Amino acid sequence: MSRFAILTLTDAAAGRVREIVDNASNEAMGIRVGVKNAGCAGMEYTVDLVTEPNPKDDRIDADGAVVFVAPE
Repeated sequence: MSRFAILTLTDAAAGRVREIVDNASNEAMGIRVGVKNAGCAGMEYTVDLVTEPNPKDDRIDADGAVVFVAPE
């Protein structure tokens, strides 16, 4: 069974994630991307700093950037 890439990052996006994490006032180790019920379309994206990873998240490491993707 082959796995698919749940998320890919451009070089610019990886750089921006590194910048956000480096400038965070807490001990962030990456960002988490998810979705929640809201808005007129019924869903909206969420992006949060991660200080403690959720074991259910998918972890993507790209060019020094760490992005966790919530299972939703």
